[in-house]
Amino acid sequence: MTALAYTIPIALFLGGLGLAGFLWSLRSGQYDDLDGASWRALDDEPPEPVRSHSSPLVGEVRRGGLQNTNGRGSPHP
Repeated sequence: MTALAYTIPIALFLGGLGLAGFLWSLRSGQYDDLDGASWRALDDEPPEPVRSHSSPLVGEVRRGGLQNTNGRGSPHP
């Protein structure tokens, strides 16, 4: 009987948490465009790459192409 005293409030809390998450998703517009994702999956054009200026390219371009370095100029084994 004491197990019910613990599990019922936990179940009610988790149910309320799920309901709050669902209501948040409704208000934030998660269900506004249900067909868009399916059409994007069928699109033949690749997505545009995300360009980041915070991560520089590690390595050097030499005659053979790109060679990874460990930051000191020597190649990885």
